[in-house]
Amino acid sequence: MNEVRFRPMLESDVDAVLKVEYAAFSHPWTRGIFLDCIRSGYECWLLCVGDQQVGHGVLTAAAGESHLLNITVKPENQGDGLGARLLTHLIQRAKERGAEVTFLEVRESNLAANHLYERFGFNEIGRRKNYYPAVGGREDALVMAYSLID
Repeated sequence: MNEVRFRPMLESDVDAVLKVEYAAFSHPWTRGIFLDCIRSGYECWLLCVGDQQVGHGVLTAAAGESHLLNITVKPENQGDGLGARLLTHLIQRAKERGAEVTFLEVRESNLAANHLYERFGFNEIGRRKNYYPAVGGREDALVMAYSLID
């Protein structure tokens, strides 16, 4: 595998980010959401393998807490450990921002992501009923938390 690297997401990257987002999700984030995150100073990162952008992540951190808002890897690159690399990078950024805990919501049906988060040590702390739009209705989100204190 080529070199894996991370770089901050810029507004000029959003078209490429949207291609990955739309390939990965049935209900993807919009251009406006990504632009708002960048303009708000959130931790917005690209995951690159060689010269190719294959994923992205968005994290916010304030008041000792962080929230993982988006973590996405191109479908054809999933299963290669890149999601774990991206998650590790985002958790490190949260620690650098002074967070003691990180939270996330994940679709109940997203088994691959659920297994990744559980392997990292995230614990389910709640559930948001009908949180996500889904084909034919709505879907619950699992709320998970991970302590960043060593």
